Amino acid sequence: MSQLIKPHGSDTLNPLYVTDDTVRVDLVNEAEGLPSVVICSAAAANAVMMGGGYFNPLTGYMNADDAMSVAENMKTTSGLFFPVPILNMLKDVSSIQGAKLIALRDPNVEGNPVIAIQEVEGIDEFTDEQMKMMTMKIFRTDDMDHPGVAAFNSVGKLAISGPIKVLNLSYFETDFPETFRTAYRIREEMIEVGWQKVVAFQTRNPMHRAHEELCRMAYEHLGADGILIHMLLGKLKPGDIPADVRDASIRKMVELYFPPNTVMITGYGFDMLYAGPREAVLHALFRQNSGCTHLIVGRDHAGVGSYYGGFDAQTIFREEVPEGALEIKIFEADHTAYSKKLDQVVMMRDYPDHTKEDYVFLSGTKVREMLTTGESLPVEFSRPEVAKILMDYYMSLNK
Repeated sequence: MSQLIKPHGSDTLNPLYVTDDTVRVDLVNEAEGLPSVVICSAAAANAVMMGGGYFNPLTGYMNADDAMSVAENMKTTSGLFFPVPILNMLKDVSSIQGAKLIALRDPNVEGNPVIAIQEVEGIDEFTDEQMKMMTMKIFRTDDMDHPGVAAFNSVGKLAISGPIKVLNLSYFETDFPETFRTAYRIREEMIEVGWQKVVAFQTRNPMHRAHEELCRMAYEHLGADGILIHMLLGKLKPGDIPADVRDASIRKMVELYFPPNTVMITGYGFDMLYAGPREAVLHALFRQNSGCTHLIVGRDHAGVGSYYGGFDAQTIFREEVPEGALEIKIFEADHTAYSKKLDQVVMMRDYPDHTKEDYVFLSGTKVREMLTTGESLPVEFSRPEVAKILMDYYMSLNK
């Protein structure tokens, strides 16, 4: 039997989803009689991630002291390493005032069903100064044009802390039945196929030739048993390509261009933070909880606009993550591009003899322009079968 990497912070994974059907039905019935509140999308995503075991060993939402400590130095007041605060933030708590047990309702599903039951240990109100401090530490900016900053500062300043029991995994199970996986299910699947050394690739975009080759390079360099392509299925910023289109394009690429049984295509239910370096560390933590030994961290990982330096998400692991805080290792990737000289995708740092003219470069904007007008992407940039799926999507927007 394969021996997987230990989860973060405990010997075994402790997902907060109530797996016993009878107990869960009883709790759902109980929840209907509890004071309830519709939580924000970020808090619902946090519940899904805790439910699936991704945020192990957390047992619920953090209080203000822990959140501030995590923002300041990436550990809770008890010393647990964690890169970002995991919060249930509200603007108004009048419907749950004085309650010890409350039902949390999902903002992203019609009818707002109960997603979790929370034991209320405290209700803390952050000051404007505390919100600003956390924002600066997590995002390295307080510019409200940054989508993560805007989202974080728009959901209220009241933090409801305490343990939760998760009763469903929101819309992810129904909308993405083939792709959505909990961390514990990914571990089970890895054990079933006998993988031990596994490299994870994080994506919120379709995968082009450079991404494909990056996975292959890491897989071969590390002598890995398999690759976990792990895509974000939650809320993105306007203009990003929807999850179902990304999913279809990635499946087509893997089907045609990777050997059988070397890649698992999966997804997780979380809203993108666009927090650059801090989010890269969170990505590493929950990939360790999923059973991965390595995470590919490339240029501008989890970034947006020009808020972060190209390789800040690699530097944070060397300079700010304490030795031994995580067991997962980082595979540091340079910018990858198609070399016209060599007729293949290469990591640019390996070829100092190349000039810019030796590579095929396309900006995201240029790609979108070409797809919108029905212009074929160069084969050096995108596999034709992948480009067709993307082009069909963009053309449908114009109808």
